[in-house]
Amino acid sequence: MNQISPVSVLANGRNYAWPRVPAIAICLDGCEPAYLDEAIKAGLMPALERIKAKGTVRTAHSVIPSFTNPNNLSIATGRPPAVHGICGNYLFNPETGEEVMMNDPKFLRAPTVFKAFYDAGAKVAVVTAKDKLRALLGHGLKFDEDRAICFSSEKSDTTTKAANGIDNASEWLGLPVPEVYSAELSEFVFAAGVKLLKEWRPDVMYLTTTDYVQHKYAPGVKQANDFYEMFDKYLDQLDRLGAVIVVTADHGMKPKHHADGSPNVVYVQNLMDEWLGKDAARVILPITDPYVVHHGALGSFATAYLPEGADRAAIIEKLKQVEGITVVLGREEGCASFELPEDRMGDIIMVSGENKTIGTSEHRHDLAALNEPLRSHGGLTEQAVPFITNRVLGDQPGAPQLRNFDAFYYAVMAAAQPG
Repeated sequence: MNQISPVSVLANGRNYAWPRVPAIAICLDGCEPAYLDEAIKAGLMPALERIKAKGTVRTAHSVIPSFTNPNNLSIATGRPPAVHGICGNYLFNPETGEEVMMNDPKFLRAPTVFKAFYDAGAKVAVVTAKDKLRALLGHGLKFDEDRAICFSSEKSDTTTKAANGIDNASEWLGLPVPEVYSAELSEFVFAAGVKLLKEWRPDVMYLTTTDYVQHKYAPGVKQANDFYEMFDKYLDQLDRLGAVIVVTADHGMKPKHHADGSPNVVYVQNLMDEWLGKDAARVILPITDPYVVHHGALGSFATAYLPEGADRAAIIEKLKQVEGITVVLGREEGCASFELPEDRMGDIIMVSGENKTIGTSEHRHDLAALNEPLRSHGGLTEQAVPFITNRVLGDQPGAPQLRNFDAFYYAVMAAAQPG
């Protein structure tokens, strides 16, 4: 830890205490609270049981859309997408007509908490499962002073000291690069976190995983329980090494399929084509990213760009009558309700219910790789996530709903306490 430290660090208008011990936030991608409940019930998470008994257990809300990129960047900045700008995994630019991934830091409109702590003199470590988040989470960090490390499991064998703060992280950890669609991609993150805490002792560390397991397996299923049993062993080590830990998630996960196992989808582009003419409107699915094998780009949040002169109010009313679509709002109201940037949303915002997803047109979705009944996320029914710390947090009567992006605030607040 640093010998001369500031009292607090200001990040995006919020004061973060300076930690006396390492402060760690862990984002368990897709961790519906029931996953932890079922694994504990099966006796597979003794460390989490111990932490819950001695610490604080609450439920937080993710940001909407309840997708990976918006929520990870909210956790990283301590603010909603209206502030940091990352409102999906995928973006449509109406000026250029291009649909692009929001993986580039140029889309980020606010600095991360990690950068604020780094600039104040802290040691910062960030380990992510998929490389799609690495550039965003590491934006603003410098790797020439041995105070910042940021890499992904996916690209761990290509890391360099200059670009990531560490040479060949795979070799350093003694583990091969995992398959992207595997539980091992997340296990690599946990193993790296433990080794970094033992050997490098960061002031602030963020560990974020992939939801491959959660997309395929329901809470209590053996493969899901195996995943959380594995996580518990690493959580035990992190806890015993004296760090303050907040465990949360970017979103939950719900079954989105019919009784026969086929995906339950409303194809909104088809509806728009019927109502307005073929391809006159454009439906964008912000869940889309480079890794769609486990969900087929089907989630519970979508936005639509309408052609000039279209009767938006009439289209909204038609969408409200569609079975399974539970929320339909104009851009202005939707962005105000969900704290989203208006210039990155379409004319209409829509959300589907617990067991329904929104697609474009059926032929545009490759569902051949869905070898398990579809489980996905994006809507309000996937907004509740765990928020568990290994320290007692004081009750705050009348406080607003806890958000997953409060993770670092509470982690460093607890880590700043003496003793």
